[in-house]
Amino acid sequence: MALTIANNVSSLNAQNNLNRASRNLSSSIERLSSGLKVNRGADGPAALVISEKQRAQISGLKQAIENSEKAVAVVQTAEGALNEINTLLVKARSLALDSANAGVNDSDSLAANQAEIDNLLDTINRIANNTQFGTKKLLDGSAGIKGVSNDADTTFLSATNATTAGSYAVVVATAGERAVAEADEDQAAVLAQAETLTINGVSVSLNAGLTQNQVVSRINEFTAQTGVTAEVDGTTTRLYSAGFGSSASISVVSDVAAAADSSGFGTATISDTGADITGTIDGIAATGKGNVLTAASGASQGLSVQLAVNPTDATASVTGAQGSVTVTDNSLVFQIGPNQNQTAKVAINQVNPTSLGVGVVGNQFASLNAIDITSTAGANDSIGVIDTAIDQITNLRGSLGAFQQNTLESTANNLRATLENTVNAESVIRDTDFAEEIANFTRQQVLVQAGTSVLSNANQQPQLVLSLLR
Repeated sequence: MALTIANNVSSLNAQNNLNRASRNLSSSIERLSSGLKVNRGADGPAALVISEKQRAQISGLKQAIENSEKAVAVVQTAEGALNEINTLLVKARSLALDSANAGVNDSDSLAANQAEIDNLLDTINRIANNTQFGTKKLLDGSAGIKGVSNDADTTFLSATNATTAGSYAVVVATAGERAVAEADEDQAAVLAQAETLTINGVSVSLNAGLTQNQVVSRINEFTAQTGVTAEVDGTTTRLYSAGFGSSASISVVSDVAAAADSSGFGTATISDTGADITGTIDGIAATGKGNVLTAASGASQGLSVQLAVNPTDATASVTGAQGSVTVTDNSLVFQIGPNQNQTAKVAINQVNPTSLGVGVVGNQFASLNAIDITSTAGANDSIGVIDTAIDQITNLRGSLGAFQQNTLESTANNLRATLENTVNAESVIRDTDFAEEIANFTRQQVLVQAGTSVLSNANQQPQLVLSLLR
């Protein structure tokens, strides 16, 4: 090799290798100090892209797990309040059963039971209106499925999670009918003698000398016990049940033969049973019970509406097209996945007394809020309404429990498993393997030390030329 002064190629070579070793040592120190083998795009472009996407997923998974846990807290808050309502309804049922024990109770006892019932209903209403998570109310219907009709003769009763938001036409094909009993003969004169009518097992005494209108008024004094209303239809005395449909029945018999100077019902029992309504909701045949139509399939599945009494005939419901019901879905929506649109929803319908026990067929009370246990018939009908309300509450609790267990908690468990595996995959790509990196660090450190020594020697080579010049 020639000895030169102007260019020291050996020094340049030593510098190049020393610089490379220094960079590698610096990179190794960075990996060891940060714990990551990919700190910037230059460390591994493809690895960085994959790793950052996985980091986004990991962050999303952690938040989704937290969201699910918060959702469980919301559901448990609602379920806890529903449990208390359930307890109050059971107490109300016991009071109604006590009032139905007519052979024991006097009017004071019945009034006391009714006062306690009223207090229980106020408490249920308060719980429904005040139960909230943060500022979000849960049981007042704002978190459920609502409906409104554009026809005064159609009343929205309820909908389920299966009901799709939208507008649905209601058409009644056959009217729901009450049970009806008409007198065999018109009463044309005052009663010639005292008479006793037995209506649905309840004895109604009629004094001699009563006119037809007075007979009707006397029968209506017992409506709370018999569940029957009397009226003069043209010239005929007519009785009809409070409820509609096949569950409604009426039975009337007199101890006096039918005549113009009697009530006209005669000694032969007159009985009748109502008829259930038929019709369609959204053009699909609905299930009819009493004067209530419930959609059995299609987008409107689960939607229940109640049809009003025909204004020209108190014994039948309205018929024909009855406008439409618009359903809105205000269900609680929870983001329980790490990506967009990975949500779950649950509806918590209104549980105020006015919305519980609604539409009970063959019952004089329109809702839980209307129950009256100051009479035997009222107490028995109240039991039916309370039982329906208990069913509604327990079914809602069951739905919330299933949602919590099968949707929220199961999803959270799956997310935790997914998070574990995703973190493991991201770790393989990005985390420093300290055993491997320490070996590399030691190697680069030795190379830097050796390179420095070699560079020193290379820089001294031109000085050999001086020895030739002496």
